[in-house]
Amino acid sequence: MKGNIVDLAVAVVIGGAFGAIVSSLVDDVITPLLLTPALEAVGASNIAELHWGLVKYGNFLAAIIKFIVIAFVLFLVIKGMNATKKEEVAVLVAPPVPTNEEKLLTEIRDALRSQNRS
Repeated sequence: MKGNIVDLAVAVVIGGAFGAIVSSLVDDVITPLLLTPALEAVGASNIAELHWGLVKYGNFLAAIIKFIVIAFVLFLVIKGMNATKKEEVAVLVAPPVPTNEEKLLTEIRDALRSQNRS
């Protein structure tokens, strides 16, 4: 793919905004809905409070969930882009229609072959 520095800058800004959206999704939606029963079972009210001795693994778990969400979205985007590219290639690779000159040359070749066989 071709691009320039402005496209790259826009992608970085949009990527940062997307990261904030995913953080909010994980922190405010996924964690309370899916992980609340598990958190209450271990005595934590927030995923960041999870720890084992001195090791605080709650933030690490949240980062893993965020990574999985971002990776899945990127997978869908790239899969969609590849699907559109394959359709474009299929349209461009249509067999060419022979010109009148090619048709005449084919007829001449076939006539010469039939003469040589006789």
